[in-house]
Amino acid sequence: MIDFERFTLANGLKVIVHRDTSTPMACVNILYDVGARDEDSERTGFAHLFEHLMFGGSINIPDYDNALQIAGGENNAFTTNDITNYYLTLPAVNLEVAFWLESDRMLSLAFSEKSLEVQRNVVIEEFKQSYLNQPYGDIWLEIPKLAYKVHPYLWPTIGKNIDHIKYAVMDDVKAFFKKFYCPNNAILCVTGNVTVEQVKTLCEKWFVPIPMGNPPKRNLPVEPPQTQARKLELERDVPASAIYKVYHMGKRVDKSFYAMELLADILTDGNASRLYVELVKNQKLFSEINAFTYESLDPGIFIITGKLLDGVTLEQADEAIQKEMEKITSAEVKKDELEKAKNKTESQHIFAEISILNKAMNLAIFELLGGAENANKEIEKFFSVSEKDMLDESSNIFKESNCSTLYYRSKPKAHAN
Repeated sequence: MIDFERFTLANGLKVIVHRDTSTPMACVNILYDVGARDEDSERTGFAHLFEHLMFGGSINIPDYDNALQIAGGENNAFTTNDITNYYLTLPAVNLEVAFWLESDRMLSLAFSEKSLEVQRNVVIEEFKQSYLNQPYGDIWLEIPKLAYKVHPYLWPTIGKNIDHIKYAVMDDVKAFFKKFYCPNNAILCVTGNVTVEQVKTLCEKWFVPIPMGNPPKRNLPVEPPQTQARKLELERDVPASAIYKVYHMGKRVDKSFYAMELLADILTDGNASRLYVELVKNQKLFSEINAFTYESLDPGIFIITGKLLDGVTLEQADEAIQKEMEKITSAEVKKDELEKAKNKTESQHIFAEISILNKAMNLAIFELLGGAENANKEIEKFFSVSEKDMLDESSNIFKESNCSTLYYRSKPKAHAN
């Protein structure tokens, strides 16, 4: 259970405070309600580019990292299709340094051509290393396009292609900042050895003077139900062929999410999991196999992926996975399987709450999802999933007509003379 207090500033900034006196540290997390799904389809990758630009210095603080390090802190950030999240930890006695740093870049980020050029090159290099020059990397460019046709989840956070970032101009960057980086499009969460009164005082000093913005109302195209199986085959110079089967499922707050999270554990978590036992140990088709969900704010996807052993065809591997999924959709999972998955989830949740950083992130994300108090109801929602719920959700989701399959074929090895 995470105890917290919440208030909203006059400029619309939502603030959440959780006090933890067991640590001398504090964490400041700022979540901006903007991700890759909010981008123009011809200017993708901007949310991720902005994550980098935010560390390029503000008007009054040219070196964000150095100022934070002097105060004994460290920081990082991440971008998803749904959100952009910045976080830092530092000794609680230096909490005001965090408010000074974060408020200044929210109010007056330094827009310099030099910073834009540097960060643009960093992102382009990341695109090349992670997606183009990395074995299996381009899979995560191809899968979204295969699974989605109209919703902006059809492009990854990094963007559709390098050119969208390569040719980004200052006017585009400033417009993106003005549109989304404002107090009434953000959630500030402070955890650690702090008090509500202390946080309110610092908010009055550093954040209240920032004017309210005018973030656009989100009106994204709704992905229509998939009614026909899709398939894509690619051949690449990789060590082993791989298969990816992608199914549409509900969004993060839907009941189906909790069932599918538990099912992913039942299928591939550990050496006693269903797909590992049957397809890796018994049939010896795969060297590894995994199942996981995308925790998307809009309806997401469930993915099963495996790397094939030599001599196994993609068609054999595909047929074997489908047979296992037929078992899931034709009979309830065993009671002990479901209990094991629930207990593991509960354990992970409890351990996560030890960290003030995890608590700060979770409270901010759940506030965005509808209320920070729901962070304390997660275990209850997982434990409420029944064997029948699992069967009902699986039968609805694991239809071949709802599946997009990627055959990622390894190029034949050249034989030496």
